[in-house]
Amino acid sequence: MISATKPVTAILCAIFVAACSSSTEGNGPVTPAPTGTTPPVTTPPLDDTAQKNKAVQGMHDVLLADVQALAQATAELQAAAPTPTGRGWDKTDADAIAAMRASWLKARTAYEHIEGALAPLFPDIDVSIDARYDDFLADLVAKGGDPYLFDDQGVTGMHAVERILFSDNIPERVVTFEKALTGYVPAAVPATQAEAADFKNKLCAKLVADTKRLLSEWTPAKIDVRIAYAGLTSLVAEQQEKVKKASTGEEESRYAQRTMGDLRDNLEGTKKVYAVFQPWITSKASPAADLDKSILAGLASLDAAYKSVNGEAIPEPPATWSAENPSAADLATPFGKLYSSVLKQSDPANTDSVVSKLDAAGLLLGFPASN
Repeated sequence: MISATKPVTAILCAIFVAACSSSTEGNGPVTPAPTGTTPPVTTPPLDDTAQKNKAVQGMHDVLLADVQALAQATAELQAAAPTPTGRGWDKTDADAIAAMRASWLKARTAYEHIEGALAPLFPDIDVSIDARYDDFLADLVAKGGDPYLFDDQGVTGMHAVERILFSDNIPERVVTFEKALTGYVPAAVPATQAEAADFKNKLCAKLVADTKRLLSEWTPAKIDVRIAYAGLTSLVAEQQEKVKKASTGEEESRYAQRTMGDLRDNLEGTKKVYAVFQPWITSKASPAADLDKSILAGLASLDAAYKSVNGEAIPEPPATWSAENPSAADLATPFGKLYSSVLKQSDPANTDSVVSKLDAAGLLLGFPASN
């Protein structure tokens, strides 16, 4: 900073004199200063092939921790399952049940983080791990459903285990919905030694095997970025479906009552995967930068809506709720406000929704729209 007490003109004169004296020595020849300046190296932008390869590796790396956490949590759940002699579970197994519930919640969080990317890449594993009770029963109608809750046949996966672990606290609207399903069997814990052993060594063992298979197959060679990106946009679109089904007792983690947690974890995973594609998207010409800003704003809007809800359970839907024609009064309830926020960002028919913006960004990458 130049001192205010010293005249500027004097400083400039001093600089001029010093420069002249340093450039001449006894009126001798002037020696030019060596340049020695290396031109800046300009890195050419990555082409689409390089960007694609970078996205593949980035997806693998950013989701690997959750794939590993899923496999670890299911193994811990199986290990905690009690196998008492001569009886099923009772109140003396409370600590083991609490440990299993904690492991289930860890597994659920991990899977919801990665669901958008992995479900379309490994659909058979996704069904085995994550299909709902009603989805399984719809496929088992010809067989009369699945009368035995504890083996590795028919209804399997995280929700089959959840239905047993949280059978003492299932909301009435869920029971009402499930009773109408063909092949319905009431949720229950193991009542005999054989059922407890089967829960541990069959139902839980299958879940562990499925998650280990997923971990073994989670390699860059198995990642198709086009399919994964479509899964990303579809997952955001499906947030609407997940909220809608709460009004009929069909929501996802309905036994543990943590569907709100599912929505938050889905969004967290969506943001992670979008961040992998973001450099590729923003490397494109206009309107890429505007699309990126709109996508980030839309995800932030969903994040704010989810944070406005307290707890892990989705708000109780009004008894008069109609997704086709909700009343103003119902839309003013906590459930109605959540529904409106989700619909705004997940409706592909709304050109301002984050789903529409994700589709538009995907087109810049050469991916077809998801809807």
